Amino acid sequence: MLNRWCPIIFMFASTFSLSLTGLISKFLSEHFEVSLLSFLRFIIPAMILIILLAGKGIRWPTRSEQLSLWLRALCLGAGQVCFIYSLQSLTLMESVVLFGTGPLFIPILESFLFSSRLQVRNIIGLIVTFIGVFLLSSDGGNVNFRFEFLVGLCAGVFNAGSQLSLYKVSKSRLNALEVNLWSLLYSAVVVTPLLMFSFADNRSLYMPFEGSSLPIVLALGALGVMIINTHVFRSKAYHLVSSGSELAPLIYTNLLFTALWQFLFYQKTYDYFQTFGLVLMVIANTLCVVFSIRSNRTRVRSQG
Repeated sequence: MLNRWCPIIFMFASTFSLSLTGLISKFLSEHFEVSLLSFLRFIIPAMILIILLAGKGIRWPTRSEQLSLWLRALCLGAGQVCFIYSLQSLTLMESVVLFGTGPLFIPILESFLFSSRLQVRNIIGLIVTFIGVFLLSSDGGNVNFRFEFLVGLCAGVFNAGSQLSLYKVSKSRLNALEVNLWSLLYSAVVVTPLLMFSFADNRSLYMPFEGSSLPIVLALGALGVMIINTHVFRSKAYHLVSSGSELAPLIYTNLLFTALWQFLFYQKTYDYFQTFGLVLMVIANTLCVVFSIRSNRTRVRSQG
């Protein structure tokens, strides 16, 4: 009985950690410039993983593995820069919902990269998502589209790209911790040019917390741990099921946890149009995942 519930428990632990990652990132985005926070978001958990793996040995990626890792690093780096940029201007819930559109863009990217057939449901889901974005950007019914919403959607696109590249590298000889270690290190390298540009441009990279830097240090440490937890618990959950699609709908429980943090820490309220826009995006993305799971199961049964 316990084994039956273990994958669900691990998945909830993963999405709970992911929601805390968003909450902590929202707090840190008020004190760090985008490129610096993006760099720290990768390098800190990478250092933690190096400490964890130091006694076990770390395998160097092969040439083919490095190609997939660098591709994932590019998507992770770009996605986090877009996500953190949107966090500085949008609410926590808005940024997380836009970032969570990643699964919707996966089949669209597959159609461009691998010439796979694009399903009608994905096109409809994309259209509904854009309608939701416009409603979310409304103010009292008047649409005032902001650039930050487009950046948030780009974070979702890059999120989809990172998931596609992760699937390929997950089939390699590297274990989950090694895949995450190299992905995080390479991502830190990817965002380093942006950090150097910010230095050269004399931008203000850090705004100290009032009274003490201890909350910032604790938040950065917690961010690194939550990032690792997200990946480790998700890997454990997928390891215990026959198909990853069985747990895919649970990914959106991240939104429930995020809504709780939004209510507790920011007390942000939405009008009817904005609430409807949020609901539209969540429903569109969830239904696309559910219908995709049913389609895959039907195809497997017909082949069997």
